[in-house]
Amino acid sequence: MASTNVITDQRPSERIESDVLVVGGGAAGVAAAVTAARQGMRVTLLERYGFCGGGAVAGMSGTICGLFMASDSPDAPPRQVVHGFADEFARRMRAAGGLTPPVRYGKTWTLVHDPLAWREVADAMLAEAGVQVIFHALVTDALLEGDARVAGAQAYTKQGKFRIEAALTIDASGDADVAAMAGLDTTVGHEGVVQNPTMIFRLQGVDVERFLAAQGGDSIMGDSVSRKIVEVDASGAYRLPRAKVFLFPTPRPGELLCNCTRVVGADGRELNPLRARDFTEAEVEGRRQVREYARFFRDHLAGCERSFVNDTGVQVGVRQSRQIGGVRTLSNDDVTTGRKFSTAIARSAWPIELHAGARPRLAWLVDDYYEIPYECFVPRHGESLLVAGRCLSAEHEAMASARVTAQCFSYGHAIGHAAALAVREHKAPRDIDGATIRALLDGDGAELGMVSDDRAVHGAEQHALPA
Repeated sequence: MASTNVITDQRPSERIESDVLVVGGGAAGVAAAVTAARQGMRVTLLERYGFCGGGAVAGMSGTICGLFMASDSPDAPPRQVVHGFADEFARRMRAAGGLTPPVRYGKTWTLVHDPLAWREVADAMLAEAGVQVIFHALVTDALLEGDARVAGAQAYTKQGKFRIEAALTIDASGDADVAAMAGLDTTVGHEGVVQNPTMIFRLQGVDVERFLAAQGGDSIMGDSVSRKIVEVDASGAYRLPRAKVFLFPTPRPGELLCNCTRVVGADGRELNPLRARDFTEAEVEGRRQVREYARFFRDHLAGCERSFVNDTGVQVGVRQSRQIGGVRTLSNDDVTTGRKFSTAIARSAWPIELHAGARPRLAWLVDDYYEIPYECFVPRHGESLLVAGRCLSAEHEAMASARVTAQCFSYGHAIGHAAALAVREHKAPRDIDGATIRALLDGDGAELGMVSDDRAVHGAEQHALPA
């Protein structure tokens, strides 16, 4: 007789009731949880790691990108256009000694952070707001009422399963996990192809003063470095698949943050982190490339002669995976024309940054910014669910701009307000007016102002790096 395999978990489970459940503790999830809790909501946050930070910390993206406007003038000072929760988080990071002054990134600026300080600031803000945080909790199932209403989620922990029932759920997983589990409409990249992941790392033992004297203040390395990478890669002395690399001084002495790997499959495919085997291959290949780039830097860059790899991301950095089908979709044209919306809840001036091939391609929006409407975070179908973070509804190129950290702080800030309003007033998320959320954000210092109607102003100047 054939044996019978019984799937079981006989550990006791725990049930939690919340007004708002937040899945994922990245920039968007932290901002959403803190904001909703500040509005008097009982909030539970589930995070699969033992710390918050998401792509910024586990993926070690390491920067708060998207705060500043771009300019063609090399002498233009940083002009900040994103405020609100991002300001508060950055201020606390700075007070902890965990944030640099603005660092040049091509035509714009960014802030580089210490990942340990990021975790500790998030811990403090969540605790102060009264958020119930459960670390090492992997969401495995969406709780559904009928065919449409998301009533919370179930998570795996070492203790056993947790069943969190919530009036409203915020999917801040980065991968639209809850939306997909609930069977709602989602998309993946451009016809299923996503931007390649990157294994980011930190290089210690650097004479940063000599490095900057040789390379200048721009974190995007110049053509001489790119040409050298192409030369030594072609010679077979190194295996360096990406020629244009980004190296940022960090708040720590003697350290550079290195965004330079290009992780593709052995068969040449762009690896998709939604596929278990692709994700595994990306981790292994990413670590191999880290050693090659670190060796190249030691051999060829002034100030890096005695450098060594201090750490890599806990996981490979994911730029794109799954997104929701929203009530509204942020279009490529919205980004490139600097479109403004009366229902917008966030701004962005970050370039379209597409990672494929030997050189990332950048398309800059100069002396302008675009706005992201609230409706991009509301699923077309399904009830009692909002999303925050990079799984917003957006076209492929638009997503390559809208996904970065400063904007994710803004999204979470807005969606935390929307969640609290929906619960308190017994409203469906799609019945909430984005203009109402915009006004609440301005009350928190977001400085969005009012827009009388949807319009496009100015234009985007396209500057693509050579392919």
